Amino acid sequence: MTSVEFLQQLFDRLWDAYRSRVTYVRDYEQVVASAGATFLNDHIAFRSIAWQQPTAGLSSISRPFEALGYRPAACYHFPGKHLQAIHLEPPVDESPDHRPLPKLFVSELQAWKLDESSRRHLSHSLDHHRPPLAIDLLGRLARIDSTEHHSALLETLAAWFLERPWPAPRRSDVESISEVSQYAAWVLVHGYAVNHFTGLINAHGVEPLATIEKTVSALQAAGVPMKSEIEGAVGSRLRQTATEAVVVDVEITESGQTGSMPWTYAYFELAERGEVVDPATGEPSRFEGFLGPQATQLFDMTRRS
Repeated sequence: MTSVEFLQQLFDRLWDAYRSRVTYVRDYEQVVASAGATFLNDHIAFRSIAWQQPTAGLSSISRPFEALGYRPAACYHFPGKHLQAIHLEPPVDESPDHRPLPKLFVSELQAWKLDESSRRHLSHSLDHHRPPLAIDLLGRLARIDSTEHHSALLETLAAWFLERPWPAPRRSDVESISEVSQYAAWVLVHGYAVNHFTGLINAHGVEPLATIEKTVSALQAAGVPMKSEIEGAVGSRLRQTATEAVVVDVEITESGQTGSMPWTYAYFELAERGEVVDPATGEPSRFEGFLGPQATQLFDMTRRS
């Protein structure tokens, strides 16, 4: 098995879990199918919290993907939200039979920038973060083409993202930290679950869905609630918008008892990529990066009403 084949199986597992909860995805799939368009996933976003003891943050998510051939491409900073992020480009795949792999957008909350009370609320969960992925496991991922027991390795890695990395948080911690950072509260209840997948407008290939405006209109006609604005001007390098975030029941503890409460989970994003000119060659090419101001607005799509 190649790293690309392994990654496709992993992303299929993450997609199935995400799709089962974000009902708007199925509406988008129906709109795409009815128009005879093509769905291509542009990028997957993950969230994390930078912590010291035990160590957690960007590396908790990026390292297994880097072991499988992903490479960091750019850094982004969001000082007003105490966040930073990187985006990773997929390994080169020369096989015409494989689906293109998505980019990854991985962010972290810089916990040291929060006040002491907020850090205390986070510590009740983050101090109990599970052990990091073993270096031997990362080594097996890096040698996936000669590694045996792919199924067991896939299960281990899928669980890393699908299972919360600490015990169910206290309800009081989630509600208190939400007043300071809705991002932090989201990570407490969802861990490393996918925050969103992204439909690439450029891949639709049909006139009825040829622009982000037309796709938004089609989704609204299908009853999908959408973000009120499209980020990015017509003709710019990157334009983005999203559905509203769905609300799901999340596990919490209250007075020592396990319970649940509703909380925002994920949205489905749309991205339309424009062209840029390579200064070295003078040739136009599609812009494949991200723009900080746009991402800032999209972070807020999981804010509770």
